[in-house]
Formats: sequence, C-alpha cells, structure tokens
Amino acid sequence: MDIQRLVDIDRQVMLALNGSDSLYLDGVMKIYTSTAVWIPVAIVLLFIILKNNTWRGSLLAVLAVVSTIVVCDQLSSHFVKPLVGRLRPSHDPMLLHLIDTFNSYRSGGYSFTSSHACNSFGVFTVIALIVRHRALSLSLLFWALVNSFSRVYLGVHYPGDILCGALFGAAVGGIIYYLYDFVRKRIDSSSSSITANYTSSGFLVSDVQLMVATIYATFAFISIYALIYISSNIL
Repeated sequence: MDIQRLVDIDRQVMLALNGSDSLYLDGVMKIYTSTAVWIPVAIVLLFIILKNNTWRGSLLAVLAVVSTIVVCDQLSSHFVKPLVGRLRPSHDPMLLHLIDTFNSYRSGGYSFTSSHACNSFGVFTVIALIVRHRALSLSLLFWALVNSFSRVYLGVHYPGDILCGALFGAAVGGIIYYLYDFVRKRIDSSSSSITANYTSSGFLVSDVQLMVATIYATFAFISIYALIYISSNIL
C-alpha cells in the first residue's frame, strides 16, 4: 500500500469521526481538550507525590512527569511537525469546507503528529508506571483516549496524527520512567511498607483513589459546564 493510499484512508476516517449533530457533544469536546480544566487533577497528583515520597523521590517523580510533557511537546511541535509539514484537516484545501468545526475553531500550525495525543499518552504512561494502581491507570488511559479523539472530532487532526502521537508519547513516557527508576534506586533508598493499603511502588491507595475521584469529578464538571455553555449560547 503506497503512502497516498494511506493518506486517503486517513482523510476518510477523519471525516467519518469528525463532528456530530449534537451541540452538547461539541461543547464537551471543546472543553475537554482545554488544559485549564485539568488543573485540579494536576494539583492532586502533586499532592500525592509529595505525600508519598521523600523530598528526593518527590523531586525525581515531578521531574519525570514534567520532563515527559516537555520532551513530548517540544519534539512533536518543534521537530516532527515542521519536518513533516502536514496541513491540519481544518486548513487542507481538499477538506476545508467538508469538516465540522466548533465556533470556527481551526487551530494553527501543522498536524502531524498530534501534540495533544503525544502529551496525553506520555503522561498516562509515566504516571501509570510510577504509581502502579490499576484504577488510576485505566482512568488515565480513558482520559488520554478521549483527549486524543477530541482533536479528530474538532477537525484539527487526522486519526493518523493521533495514532502516531500516542505511540510516540507512550515511548517517551516509558523511556523517561526507566531513567527515573534507574536514578531513584541510587539516590533514594527509602522504602514503604507494601501492604494492601499501598501500591507496589509505595503510594497509599486512599491517596491514589483521591486522584481517581478527582478525574471523574472533572468529567462530571465538563458534562455539566458544557450543558450550561451551550444553553447560554443558544439563548
């Protein structure tokens, strides 16, 4: 299969997944893809890292998460995108008038790979490996999947951008985790009592459950806020 055939399939799948007849779902996707709405989750993550680690372990874990975001974002936005130079579907002359957009939102820059997908799956991977709690891992995976899909829904990325961005982000998150683990074992010799109350990496389960609850509370907030937002714009 040649590259043009893959590009054509990518366009067809994007058009099939892009947008809907639901103003409410439009609002949910636009709010979901915003960074600001997830600040409470980031604050709770910082809290459980600081509470469940020594200062060395906390610094290292925070550095691992921040480094994952920075590496994913910088490589995706400032290396891969300019190198490939693929137009976003919202700017592609062939699709410009075929896609659904929300309030004329078209984003800017190039399309491949998706920085949202890269960052989301990088964060999911590194946090899941550091904390090692099934419910949190599944919650973060769901967050990353919807965050990535929202970019196709809003018409600013192709599915291929999302898939490659997700794989790239997961790889970066995995590499940074193993660097984190390598350094942690040498500079932080502390250990927690591993019982049913703790994850295998030493995080108190009740603290991790607080983060899971915060994620789903944010989902609920987005659902309610989107209804209010759409209603106010219609009225």
